[in-house]
Amino acid sequence: MATKPSVIISAFADEAANYRTALEQMTALAAVGLRNYSPRFIDVAGDGTIEHVVDLAADKLERLKEYHQEYGISVTSIGARVGKIKLLDVDDGSHNKYVDPQEYLDGEVAATIRCAKALNTKLIRGFSFYHPQGTKPEDHLQQAADRVRQIVEACAAEGLVYGLEIEPNLVGETGPLLAELAKLVDHPNMVLIFDGGNVAAQNKNPVQVYEEYKATVPYLGWMHVKDYSIDPDLVWTGAVDEERLKNFVPANAGDAGHELVFRDLREQLPEIEARLEKLGLPGFYLETEPHLKGGGQFGGFSGPDGMGVAVRALCSCLDYAGIDYDLRSFADIRALRGF
Repeated sequence: MATKPSVIISAFADEAANYRTALEQMTALAAVGLRNYSPRFIDVAGDGTIEHVVDLAADKLERLKEYHQEYGISVTSIGARVGKIKLLDVDDGSHNKYVDPQEYLDGEVAATIRCAKALNTKLIRGFSFYHPQGTKPEDHLQQAADRVRQIVEACAAEGLVYGLEIEPNLVGETGPLLAELAKLVDHPNMVLIFDGGNVAAQNKNPVQVYEEYKATVPYLGWMHVKDYSIDPDLVWTGAVDEERLKNFVPANAGDAGHELVFRDLREQLPEIEARLEKLGLPGFYLETEPHLKGGGQFGGFSGPDGMGVAVRALCSCLDYAGIDYDLRSFADIRALRGF
């Protein structure tokens, strides 16, 4: 019997934690059977101080690593905010900030790289910059590629891989635009992150989502998994009002067409994994980021119950598509107890 291709299920665990504490996040991951996560917002000390993981002091990073060891958790990627700033220093009426490229490399990018190395991950999630409101993203592809390439080169110098996520309102807001950025950057240490929910949120149906996914396949590094039901009352203007995004649903219940995407992914996985292996990566991650109780520009929330619903929905889609995955078993429990 042929072996089914497999994926590694991961999560943004801050979505599962009511108070964002590290203890809640580790407990939620273990309870739903996951061994991997991407840290983002976290209260390490449990004193009510919620910080982005990139901003954690060295002692808190060490404490977080102790939690990882205690709970049998590995870090998939740094859930960074790199690239979620203005591409150009123009007043376009948005609240997004602009940072000088060199200042950004020396500050946010360098801090993110230090965080990735401290937490023993090779992956950094990032974005493709906000083009000025009212302009077309395709008119800014080369400018965005030039800035992204600087970030990728800084990551590569430390043996890290930069994952560029598809995201509404940024230069890389569609699959074809993201693929064009990958062509322009032209660096093996940059991969693409597909997220069907981020496409469906642009009022696109499952067939359109699938077509955008296909554009990213030659550069695909991992996927985020969320789903979205198209808002029938929304008058589409070409930009997403992030404050309006209220229709996030489990992966088998929306318009992102995960079952269609995953059936194709099953066939693509051997070639994708061969490419990832050359980068020193352990496999292909599917990372739940469900936003079931709300989502916005820099994160979302699902609660512990929502994360459980999201992971079960993802597993249902994978079962249907014929893709294998590995959740915690009794053997994991025995290993953690030292048996």
